[in-house]
Amino acid sequence: MFYRQSIVVFGFVLPAAICAAVVGGGIALKAKASSSFQEKQALYKSSETNRAGSQSIEAVISKKREHVERWKAQMEKETSNAITSHLKEIGDKLPPKEFQQTAFERPNSGGGFATASAQPSSQVRLAFRATYRSMQKAFIELETMMPQLQLQELKIEPSTSSTSTMNFQVTYTAWEK
Repeated sequence: MFYRQSIVVFGFVLPAAICAAVVGGGIALKAKASSSFQEKQALYKSSETNRAGSQSIEAVISKKREHVERWKAQMEKETSNAITSHLKEIGDKLPPKEFQQTAFERPNSGGGFATASAQPSSQVRLAFRATYRSMQKAFIELETMMPQLQLQELKIEPSTSSTSTMNFQVTYTAWEK
């Protein structure tokens, strides 16, 4: 009878407390490992999504890489000279009665889109007498050859000298390097 308290404490209570501590530690460790696993799984899914997105962007960019060098070379040229030479090439392809450049002007004052941007730019005003179809072709070719041009203003008026042609006044903002 004298040893009952020691037997109860060391035989039942202490082992039960140790077992409870081990089970509690195991449960806490499992919860921590589970939350860590879920966090890492979410990060993995996020990184896989980002990787897939970057691969799709890379696919789009790789198609345009061949043009980048041409675009860089185009940006190095002076805008007015480049526009003049491209318009001459375009004019040689189109019938002279359907496409005539009537004016070329470089306004000194900044305006348009460029006023709200810190990017260097210039403006170019062009005037043409042309048929609508020839002018469409010329615009497509010019804007394809010079992607740094941004159409700012386009005015179309009927020509007084001919019924088949119109007068076009165009203002471009030319973004520069």
